Amino acid sequence: MASGREKATMEPIANRAPSTSVMSAAPYGLRVVESCVDCNIRQDTLFCHMSAETMRELNGIRQTALYPQSAVLFVEGEMPRGLFVLCSGEAKLTAGSKQGEAIILRLAEAGELLGLSSLIAGAPYAATAETLTPAQVAFIPARKFHRFLRTHPDVALRVAEHLSMELHKSWEQARLLALAPSTRSKLAQLLLEWASEHGQDGRESVCVPFHMTHEEIGRIIGASRETVSRLLSDFKRRRLIRVQGHFLYLVPDELRAAVIQST
Repeated sequence: MASGREKATMEPIANRAPSTSVMSAAPYGLRVVESCVDCNIRQDTLFCHMSAETMRELNGIRQTALYPQSAVLFVEGEMPRGLFVLCSGEAKLTAGSKQGEAIILRLAEAGELLGLSSLIAGAPYAATAETLTPAQVAFIPARKFHRFLRTHPDVALRVAEHLSMELHKSWEQARLLALAPSTRSKLAQLLLEWASEHGQDGRESVCVPFHMTHEEIGRIIGASRETVSRLLSDFKRRRLIRVQGHFLYLVPDELRAAVIQST
């Protein structure tokens, strides 16, 4: 069901045509990727291992824009207009109900595609996509992307791999919600997952970017904002985590052991 939010509640701060330069300064402290061809933050994602010629073709059909935090890219129930590529920043995919309740289906990070499954299926978006942080987002119109797939079978194979990744993440989310014995365990597992995927090892702890509100965390694990706040406060009191600005510090083994003992 549609979330009731209006699409594009915030307009992109800039639209950029393809360029041959690689990086430039931009608002929000973003490192703007001007060209897919020589992008130095490429990861193991759909468009990362194509030939230089194919990358140049892709670069010629995309348009990029810079978005602030909390900008809506597309809305649940809307028919796909094209493919969104998260060049930098983070986003969340949220599904809502008629009663106004919402759950965050998954988080997306730099390099991921948004709206791919709906675009391939020709079906309405199953979720609303909203930026969690300032982000650079590339957009490829539907017709141009379909033509690109038809002329590049190797890219079609990578599309299948990316769809499999999305399905795997959905399974992990379902397992977290269904099988964790308690809300405390769900929250701990979520923090441990973030530490595993995004954490930076320090001398005594792992540092994890922490941009989400307590309400948003609750929408991931199926809990109220008050419950999340109470549990995080308890973790802090027991010195299992420490929050400083937009970063969370934890020792995975200690958090895991403490939660096991309390269940």
